[in-house]
Amino acid sequence: MATTPGETLTVAEVLSELAALENPKVRAVNEKHGDNHGVKLSEIRAIAKRLKTQHDFALALWATGDTGARLVALLICRPKAFDYEELNAMLRDARVPKVQDWLVNYVVKKSKHADALRQEWFADPDPIVASGGWALTSNRVLTDPDGLNLPELLDTIESEMKDAPERLQWAMNENLAQIGITNERLRPRALEIGERLEVLKDYPTAAGCVSPFAPIWITEMVKRQKSQ
Repeated sequence: MATTPGETLTVAEVLSELAALENPKVRAVNEKHGDNHGVKLSEIRAIAKRLKTQHDFALALWATGDTGARLVALLICRPKAFDYEELNAMLRDARVPKVQDWLVNYVVKKSKHADALRQEWFADPDPIVASGGWALTSNRVLTDPDGLNLPELLDTIESEMKDAPERLQWAMNENLAQIGITNERLRPRALEIGERLEVLKDYPTAAGCVSPFAPIWITEMVKRQKSQ
């Protein structure tokens, strides 16, 4: 069955639409997390939904360097169309947290190059690049832990997470939590590391959300799994 083509816009038209959607209050909230745009993510998704998949246009939007345009690009590209070097260059150029997050989760994870890139980024001297490798490693812990040295990952987290730069620290903390959630044998050690390091212990958490503090996160998710 034929698919309906997406709306045809120019790069300038998308940038203009994003500018019109700019909200100072949204920008203020985003800037607290290092994101330099003021458009609601729901509105970015709505633009992408109208455009549908347009890989070449996604490349053009990415090339603008505009955060909103890059987020649209990541939603309308074809993840499997990127080669290794393209994805490597994009991650190294993605300095904005939300852009990096969407690139890793919506694009790189779907690529056949995901694990090779994970290994390249994991120990990169740039902590922002390294955080991408740790994020992909967390996904491996969840989906395909065979071949990963989980005790060694815990050793690294134990020795480096406390003083790691913020984005790398977040990625390491997620890895700690996922190991604790998915591996019953290593759960006591993951809990102990989290309790001792106290990373994100006092992080403000909205009602109904699970705290990112690893011991709370692990305990809550294991409880939910057991109740299913």
